[in-house]
Amino acid sequence: MDSQPLLMFPKWSNKLALGLLLLLATGPVYVGLLLAYGANPTTLNVGYAPTQPVPYSHALHVGKLGMDCRYCHNTVEKSGMAALPSTETCMNCHAAIWANSPKLALVRESYKSGMPIPWVKVHDIADYVYFNHSAHVNVGVGCAECHGRVDQMEVVQTVKPLNMGWCLDCHRNPEASLRPKDQVTNMQWVPPSDQAALGKQLKDKYHANTNTDCVTCHR
Repeated sequence: MDSQPLLMFPKWSNKLALGLLLLLATGPVYVGLLLAYGANPTTLNVGYAPTQPVPYSHALHVGKLGMDCRYCHNTVEKSGMAALPSTETCMNCHAAIWANSPKLALVRESYKSGMPIPWVKVHDIADYVYFNHSAHVNVGVGCAECHGRVDQMEVVQTVKPLNMGWCLDCHRNPEASLRPKDQVTNMQWVPPSDQAALGKQLKDKYHANTNTDCVTCHR
């Protein structure tokens, strides 16, 4: 009686071994491409300017009319989020100004129905990143430092990468980004020639705690 050869591994293990070899060969390439893609500023939405449900011009409202950022984003000094304005805020003016404009039809509809306008978020950071607007505004970080000159934008777009390296650069050298708190929303504020000295003074005055520990932003 012929003896059958003893199989040490099942036949499907041959395919498994081939798959592991392919993974070892292509894995480093995939990881390298993934890291390069993740580090690309385009991935982090620099220049992202989505179309909003209602055409709102910051160049007109902020730049020409001189509206303060805090009139619409009224939680920026006391909350982690810079709240979007409610429809009632819009209607404070537009109940009388351009009250019948076709461009504001959705605003009037929202005001009547109570349903919020579905604004598209422009500046969005990853869910695993903790960011608090009030902590930055209250130590003299101007709106323009992160959002750029929105007073010149017909359509708001991102102008900073908002990535980890960019944030760390500021935390390591906050003096370059600080201004007097009464100038935080002033889009036309120009740093003085002695910004380094002013920034150091303001950092001490406002007790700016610019930690670079992981737990500062990842909680």
